[in-house]
Amino acid sequence: MEKSHELISQAACRLAAELPRSTIQIVSRIIDDSPSLQSAKRRIAQLPQPHQRELATKFVEACIAAVPQVKPPAVALALLTAGVSEKVHRDAQSVELVWTGPDVGAIPFRRTEQAILQVLDSAQARITLISYAVYRIPNISDALVRAARRGVRIIVIVETPDRLAGENEYSTIQALGDDVASCSSVYYWPEAKRQKYGDKPGILHVKCAVADGRWLFLSSANLTEYAFTINMELGVLLTGGSLPSKVEENFDLMIATSVVERV
Repeated sequence: MEKSHELISQAACRLAAELPRSTIQIVSRIIDDSPSLQSAKRRIAQLPQPHQRELATKFVEACIAAVPQVKPPAVALALLTAGVSEKVHRDAQSVELVWTGPDVGAIPFRRTEQAILQVLDSAQARITLISYAVYRIPNISDALVRAARRGVRIIVIVETPDRLAGENEYSTIQALGDDVASCSSVYYWPEAKRQKYGDKPGILHVKCAVADGRWLFLSSANLTEYAFTINMELGVLLTGGSLPSKVEENFDLMIATSVVERV
């Protein structure tokens, strides 16, 4: 019986790492107020965001499979406890500067490619990767494929799936590579959904990678060979705190509301 209850605790920790704390609290209330886990599962099916609904449903199913007679209040308590633990874990934040460019020896910066690889290789559940340009990134592509093989869910958001204006040498999807494209959900920002200044539409100028609501890499660097080698680029690598999960939630909402669309 102890092993079965440990499986519930592990499932609760995984869900707490995947979902915002506000959603964890909602799901916990639903479970606690339900006469059975099957009833809770039906109520969870009404959650508005498909990804959150799917994860919460799988959590309840895992609890039923582990301990068929477990009572809803026990499961709700396990999930609330996991949520508090995850918050404490995330609130312990560190910040590092990340740099590509001339080395003048004043401050020992992390290198851009090194920092983003740390985020990708640390992920155990999910990665969200956003970039305006993507070109010649074999180490990044390899890291994404490794993550997919670990069962990590990967979302890539790009400026356009086709050729960038004025750039004739690549398309974004081809630059990602077939292996990455096949193991990722790739999204783009349709021009019809952008605000305009005169005739000029806005552009997706974000460059970041976020993993498991815990690691966040923000940089001026696109996902290109030049950005990792010869350009002058500056960014930060955040570990812990609330910001990584907030960035994840923001892009999840953009997907849920179709601000960005699946390629």
